This record gives sequence, structure tokens and C-alpha cells, in this order.
Amino acid sequence: MTFDVSRRSLLALGAGLGASAMLGSSAMARAPKLGTQTPYWHRFILGDAEVTVVSDGPLPLGDPSGTFTGVPKEEVKKMLADNFLSPDNVVLEQNSPIVNTGDKLILFDTGMGSSKMFGASTGRQQKSMTEAGIKPGDIDAVVCSHAHIDHIGGIVDEGGKPLFPNAQVYIAQSDFDFWTDEGKLGSAAKDFVVHARKNLLPVRDRLKFFKDGEEFLPGVQAIAAPGHTVGHTIFMVSSAGKSFAFLGDLSHHSVLLLEKPRMEFSYDSDPKQAAESRVKLLTMLATNKIPVMSYHFAWPGYGHVAKAGDGFRYYPEPMKMTL
Repeated sequence: MTFDVSRRSLLALGAGLGASAMLGSSAMARAPKLGTQTPYWHRFILGDAEVTVVSDGPLPLGDPSGTFTGVPKEEVKKMLADNFLSPDNVVLEQNSPIVNTGDKLILFDTGMGSSKMFGASTGRQQKSMTEAGIKPGDIDAVVCSHAHIDHIGGIVDEGGKPLFPNAQVYIAQSDFDFWTDEGKLGSAAKDFVVHARKNLLPVRDRLKFFKDGEEFLPGVQAIAAPGHTVGHTIFMVSSAGKSFAFLGDLSHHSVLLLEKPRMEFSYDSDPKQAAESRVKLLTMLATNKIPVMSYHFAWPGYGHVAKAGDGFRYYPEPMKMTL
């Protein structure tokens, strides 16, 4: 069957629909607009563990020019537009998995906290946890992929009081040493150093340093992924034969840095090394078909990566409504 669709017929159809909608509005009772959204958490099962993803809220980066580099800015904008994304305002998510192993409750990364460096839409992780029925005092371990503000910003509150009073905090020592170095307060990285010191120094007595390849918590293995920061780390999370990799900031964008994984990102400490880590580890994950949880991909950030030409493609996992 074929349809003869012309501009005139579409306009006529639109007029008819508009008239019927007007008639319907006078004939039927009006429901008030609710102006609310669903809670910002999602839950799924991994082997014997329960995983709850909580959001710290969207993080807008603005115009991609100057942030995603090494590729002509016109090409970057086209890549975004071709994927139905704004070419003028890149917005990242902040997805933190909380893994309940039955023995421990483990949170990965803590969001921006009280800082509004990237706007007012961030800083809702504590609210998301409340919506999900998880109490901060029940968290046993906070695992940090690195010490940038959007990953460690929620360890303490505005006054410097720890928000997870019963948790050990895990991070690579090289990242702790670099980002809490008082000597860097006069550098271009000052804002990041200030917030790292604010959040990490108050819990110094509860810090634990992991090493590359170490299973430092049951079912949680550290895998070094340097470049974004000196000690940036991703984590393999496993339970009863099932696994996913928490990517931290291995890739900030599911289109730009996957389709062109050697594109550079301005917040990388060593962009060339970051690209090498990205290609190496994404290749490993794609080859072994290991699911991924990305901190900055579209909510809730859980899915798969596969090789696609010289790059990769991200396939979001359908959100199941039952456990």
C-alpha cells in the first residue's frame, strides 16, 4: 500500500486535528499539568548483587568548541546534530552506581556536592539517594574514579562535614597526592585543587589507596586508565559470574569520544594518554562484550560498547521495570 502525501494534504490534516482538539478541550474535563518528573534513580540486579543508579543531575558544558578538540569544530557539531543532540550545548549526566553485595553497600563517585561550578542542575545525589530509599549512613565504601570535582564533590557538605559518616573512601594515591597538593593552588587547576582538598582532607584518616589490578573490595577490581588524570581508574564490578565496568571518565560522551576515540578533551591532564587508555580499554570491553556503566552517558548510563569502524558505538541497555 502506498500513500500520496503532499504538503497540502498535511496542512489539511493539521487543520482538522487542530479543530478536533479545540472541540475536545471544551467537551472534556481538563487535568492539571503536574510539572513533576520521575525520581532520579534506577535499580537492577547483577548476579547476587543489587545495583541502584543515582543521579547528581545534568552537567552542562556548553558549546563543544574548545572542549572537544583535535577535530574541526564543524565536524564536532555535525556529529552531534546527526545524533539528534544540540550542536551548541553539550550536556553530560552524572550516574553513580550503588552496589549492594549483601555484605557491603558501595557507592562509586559522589557528584558535585554543593559546588555550582557547572550550574544549578548539579548536586542532587543526596536527594536521589533519599528517593531510592538509601541512607548515607548505610554506605560502607565510597570509591572514587579520580579526584575531579564532579566525582569527589559530594564527600563532605558545605561546612566540611562528611556526608557518609561510616564509609571508607577509596582512591588512587597518585590522584590524591596530585589534586590535594597545596603547591598547585596557584596554577590553572586551582578550582579543582581547592575542591579536592575540601572533600578529601577531612576524611584523610579513612582513605584507602588501591593499586592497579587489585580486588580491593569483594567483587571490585581497579584497572588503571591514566590520562584524564594521573591516577584515573575504572572498575570491574562482579557478582556470581556477572560483571560490568564502571568507566568513570574514560569517555565523557557516547558519540564524540566513541565514534572518534582519539578526539581530545580539554579537561584531560594528558589528552594523548587519555586517548590511548580509552582505545585500549574500550577495545577490551567490546571484545569481551562486558557491559559498561558510564558516569557521563545519557541516564542511566548502562549499556554496551561495540567496535564500529575506527571507533566504537554505544548501545544503551533497556531499562527493566522489574527486578
